[in-house]
Amino acid sequence: MNKHLERTVMAVVLSAAVTAGYLAVERAPLASVPTQDMTAAAPQGDDTRAGPLDAAGDGHLYPPRRPGLRRQPRESVTALDDWFAELNYDLEHIREGRAQVPPVYLVSLPPDMGAVPETATRKRLFFQAVLPLILRANQEILADRRRLWQLHADQRLGRRIAPADRLWLAVLAERYKVSTGDLAVLIRRVDVIPPSLALAQAAEESGWGTSRFARQGNAIFGQWTTADGHGLVPRERDEDKNHKVRKFGELTDSVRAYMLNLNTHRAYLELRRARAALRRAGAPLNGLTLARFLHRYSERGDDYVDAIRAMIEVNGLDRLDDARLMKGVRPEA
Repeated sequence: MNKHLERTVMAVVLSAAVTAGYLAVERAPLASVPTQDMTAAAPQGDDTRAGPLDAAGDGHLYPPRRPGLRRQPRESVTALDDWFAELNYDLEHIREGRAQVPPVYLVSLPPDMGAVPETATRKRLFFQAVLPLILRANQEILADRRRLWQLHADQRLGRRIAPADRLWLAVLAERYKVSTGDLAVLIRRVDVIPPSLALAQAAEESGWGTSRFARQGNAIFGQWTTADGHGLVPRERDEDKNHKVRKFGELTDSVRAYMLNLNTHRAYLELRRARAALRRAGAPLNGLTLARFLHRYSERGDDYVDAIRAMIEVNGLDRLDDARLMKGVRPEA
């Protein structure tokens, strides 16, 4: 009888813990779009591209790409700006909490980003292009985190973990460089990066999308790889160095690799600990706080941290930490 009572109490406690974990995750600046792709086909004979469903999910579409628009959004900043205008994609509305982010994903940035004469316009287009990619990557992490919390609770309750879940845990643990059975450490690593922090680093590392690495390799976070890796050689690399800047097929790959880097590399252990402390306190994650622990991201050290924090403050990026992806399909351009 006592064992039964003890097991019941344990189940209640763990259920509350899992609920608290879910709530902590939901407070994070994440996307709320489902993981699976949904499609909205254009009527036969219509050569315009169907847009995503609206936030209400009632079947209305975003304004489709105009039939006369010949250039893809990734081919020029003019086409990109027109596309965002058609989607009614306004960063200020998102900062004010009056709108959600359209789930639109660029494969690469327009090559003429550096030709935009107005600094404010170049900044806006860069943030508009990268923000959906960040929210999408965070949404994927959130889905894994939720499943991980549930399996952690099942393990504590002595419940049998299904073979498919054990395989999934093994793959996830390998990706995050953690022992398969150490779910507590895995939970600390499988967590999101505040959009303000990711946006600031992307802007700083890629020169607002104008760097050679961003243009030729979709590398917007300046991640290094070994001499044998798939990357671009820095022109000013010291003779005694052999590193490259990692190259990616799409911008989405660059964002995912950046987040995995912060979530696994020993250089960012302090950042992960600070993030876990915010979780335990029930406080929202924010880029200004976590940026303090990026002194090992760049050879510039504390000067780099100051630059990232200034980028967040000057551009009001902290107000994008609560941004959400609008539910709908995932058009890519």
